[in-house]
Amino acid sequence: MAENTKEMEVSEQDVVQDGAERTRECRCYIPRADIYEVDENIIVLMDMPGINENAIEITLEKNILNVKGLAQVGDYPNYSLTFSEYEAGDFERSFRISDAIDRDKIEARYMDGVLRLVLPRIEQAKSKKITVKVG
Repeated sequence: MAENTKEMEVSEQDVVQDGAERTRECRCYIPRADIYEVDENIIVLMDMPGINENAIEITLEKNILNVKGLAQVGDYPNYSLTFSEYEAGDFERSFRISDAIDRDKIEARYMDGVLRLVLPRIEQAKSKKITVKVG
């Protein structure tokens, strides 16, 4: 597994622990994430299958980036379940980001069950050569 970057802190879990306060009666998963450094951006890819794009909520409060996806949990009319290997549920994940991320330019796109976050780094002060004048 790759190391955490200075810009983002990541912790590993699969399911939100029992005892966590939730108002919905369904399982809540912590989506797996792939994090890439590309040019001046950090790219985060998270699998969130079965989530409607209108049910994704991304908030940034202080240095915590929270991602939530609410699943449509329900039965299919006129069907009875014979066997199931998939259990629908919500998704929640939080990341701690540093001040090196430009908060105003964070982008999110959801397609085919994958959420893609683009976290651009702020433009660092460029070095400047100072000439020495004589006299």
